[in-house]
Amino acid sequence: MKYTYTEKKDTRSGFGAGLAELADKNPNVVALCADLIGSLKMEKFIEKAPERFFQVGIAEANMIGLAAGLSTTGKIPFTGTFANFSTSRVYDQIRQSVAYSGKNVKICASHAGLTLGEDGATHQVLEDIGMMKMLPGMTVINPCDYNQTKAATIAIADHEGPVYLRFGRPTVPVFIPEDMPFEIGKGILLQEGTDVTIVATGHLVWESLVAADELEKEGISCEVINIHTIKPLDEEIILKSVEKTGKIVTAEEHNYLGGLGESVAGMLARKRPTKQEFVAVNDTFGESATPAELMKKYKIDAAAVKEAVKRILA
Repeated sequence: MKYTYTEKKDTRSGFGAGLAELADKNPNVVALCADLIGSLKMEKFIEKAPERFFQVGIAEANMIGLAAGLSTTGKIPFTGTFANFSTSRVYDQIRQSVAYSGKNVKICASHAGLTLGEDGATHQVLEDIGMMKMLPGMTVINPCDYNQTKAATIAIADHEGPVYLRFGRPTVPVFIPEDMPFEIGKGILLQEGTDVTIVATGHLVWESLVAADELEKEGISCEVINIHTIKPLDEEIILKSVEKTGKIVTAEEHNYLGGLGESVAGMLARKRPTKQEFVAVNDTFGESATPAELMKKYKIDAAAVKEAVKRILA
């Protein structure tokens, strides 16, 4: 395999590291948290810039309102809480106070997806990408590992407009080079192939690379693309790949309704109809178990990606 790893880290720590770097790099960056400083790894930012941190408490709607207000003064607010609290609990505030007026607010959402694990279905948000990508002007980013999350966190500070940045709780392989540039809206071709295109986001990028490596030993050549930015979608990299392979598998830790797969399917329907398989949660809530157990049961692991590739080739 071209990409290997020597350690595992949680992507939320990548966010914390990126935010801490922004404390030194950009004096306009301010941070707000809804009583989850440790979970969002915001301690280092607070150490460096305590006067630019606001502990809002368990009042997420108020946090979004404060962030919108701060943005009108030229500040760049980064809000931090769990992904389900970052979206469904405050959707009205995000729609009216942030998206509608194009406020420069960065909504940073941890503990997304099934891999939150033992906390169970009430906290395992699987519809957040769909909710956020439907808002006009909202950029939606779902990085794949610690290094890419850190790079994305730093990059969105320079992006004018609202951003939803999604990351997670479990430790996952760190395989993206630390110095790889992060460009909003530009997918990354990780591996070339000829038989099928695998387009993955978030934690499913590594799972897709593992699947592609195993399939190569069976004589199946997979092209693997990391789509870290779901909106705006990098249509060019996907279209170029499916022109070659003629088949596509999308892989994500999200409900298949409203996620990356539907964005890709809609784009292909308009521009180049292509046979597609979805690796995603099949319109259901999660449950309490370990991340690995949940990924296996709900078919969003490397084995599920392999099955989808074989189905589409059959």
